[in-house]
Amino acid sequence: MTVSTCESERIDGYMTTKYEDLSVEELKAELKRLKDNLCDIEDMHNFTFGRTSVHIGAEKAQNMASEYEEECKLHSEQIVAIEAVLKAKGAM
Repeated sequence: MTVSTCESERIDGYMTTKYEDLSVEELKAELKRLKDNLCDIEDMHNFTFGRTSVHIGAEKAQNMASEYEEECKLHSEQIVAIEAVLKAKGAM
């Protein structure tokens, strides 16, 4: 695994990278990672709320749903940003 040395900033508690500073290979790797993470988040959410019989209190369930929506939104926004940079670099 490659550790990126590019500049990052913290937004709403999340680390974000200035994607324009990354190479095409780094961008593609980050895009794959984000898409995989998004699928994992969706699978976990679907399993938790659709396939288990575990009782989750209403407040906890509401908090989990809010966190899920926020994480999905963040990942989706980052995916769109990376795809835009890749298109600008002619790699997509």
